[in-house]
Amino acid sequence: MNAIFEQINSILGSIFFFDIFFGMIEGTSMPFIVAWLILGGVFLTFRFGFINVRMFVHSFKIITGKYKTADDVGEITPFQSLTTALSATVGLGNIAGVAIAIAIGGPGATFWMILAGFFGMTLKFTEVTLAQIYRETRPDGRIMGGAMQYLSKGLASKGHTKLGKILAIVFSVLAIGGSLGAGNAFQTSQAMGVLTERVPFFETYPIVFGFIMATVVGFVIIGGIKRIAHTAEKIVPAMVLIYLLASLWILIVNASLVPDAIGTIVHEAFAPTAAVGGLIGVLVQGFKRAAFSSEAGIGSAAIVHSTAAVKYPVRQGMVALYEPFIDTIVICTMTALVIVTTGVYTADGEFANLVASKQGAALTAAAYGTVISWFPIILSFSIVLFAFSTMISWFYYGERSWTYLFGERYTLIFKLIFISFTVMASVTSASALLDFSDLLILSMALPNLIGLYMLQGDVKENLTEYLKKWKSGELDRECIKSGVCEELKLP
Repeated sequence: MNAIFEQINSILGSIFFFDIFFGMIEGTSMPFIVAWLILGGVFLTFRFGFINVRMFVHSFKIITGKYKTADDVGEITPFQSLTTALSATVGLGNIAGVAIAIAIGGPGATFWMILAGFFGMTLKFTEVTLAQIYRETRPDGRIMGGAMQYLSKGLASKGHTKLGKILAIVFSVLAIGGSLGAGNAFQTSQAMGVLTERVPFFETYPIVFGFIMATVVGFVIIGGIKRIAHTAEKIVPAMVLIYLLASLWILIVNASLVPDAIGTIVHEAFAPTAAVGGLIGVLVQGFKRAAFSSEAGIGSAAIVHSTAAVKYPVRQGMVALYEPFIDTIVICTMTALVIVTTGVYTADGEFANLVASKQGAALTAAAYGTVISWFPIILSFSIVLFAFSTMISWFYYGERSWTYLFGERYTLIFKLIFISFTVMASVTSASALLDFSDLLILSMALPNLIGLYMLQGDVKENLTEYLKKWKSGELDRECIKSGVCEELKLP
């Protein structure tokens, strides 16, 4: 099985991950797809006047239901769409991914992860707004939205029908692969890796764990987006709160080490050790893991955000701003500080075997265990829940992409394939799955960002109109009329 993954990795790597420097700079490599994401995030952040900062408070009011109106149309609430999208990103990307980034790229990778999260907020805003603009309601009442929709419909409206269709198909194929890889197999593998430390039975019989996960996931995905959203709405806030409280406690205990840890992160971001491949090497690790963690620029979360009930497309885009903020800027930073202050990431330390085998989740659990001896037990089972929540959300992304390609009649086939990958991942190496997941997830950025560049004018037009209504007080009057936000003060 590992040989199959390695062969796929080689093919995708040559297409999407070629070095833009073409080896001209010795010891330095910048994969094309990482540069593509960096440029996209920076460009759109300036294009929309740092919308990720300007509308931060307003976005929070939308999330809490302050701007709910009778004209909102969709399958789930904005908050449910946010928690569902977060359930796909808050989890092993933060727990395992951060540990892997630091183990490979050093503490300096954290700085670039945070910066990527900042620019990623605008990427997420753009793709989610477009998903709302170009979504459509299928005959069965279910909403079809996401990158495949705005690539096909959006580019067709600009006179690029054939290009849009090709990009939509490419995105859908990659999203299906990403769903099976990063959203499923990687989650199962990492969860099993950390759980075997507590339950030796699964080390002897790993396939049993695969069957258990497949059964539980199968039960939830049968219920569709509403059951997935309700499940995520209950699991995600509790998981995040427990994880952040534990992180905060460890940082309080190690308070004297925090300033040095921050200093190390900043110093090694610009002057990394030679072992990690120089400045470009650590930057690449930071942006790769940030993309895997928050999925900003990938186009995946736009699929679930398209189902949110809102009146204005940019309103849901603003809700989505909080994803990279919560996921990368807050949670990833806390995780990184815990790992750096505890020192578990060194290649020649006590946990060198976990570093070498890229068992990021187990490495993070070990970091927490250095201060809270019993917490790895809770974290181990929390990681299983994180993996579970990610899997059900990524199933939805894959299922909608599958439906776009083959129609509603054949969704059962995808469900069976998805569950099969859960079982298969329990007997596949974490290293092969990590590379496979990276390639598929990041590859989705190529067709998606082409769409964002070509359709950013639509977002700008919608944003300008929305801001005009907001500044004039029209949005507040709409809200007050609906009877849910009498406390808002008109400008």
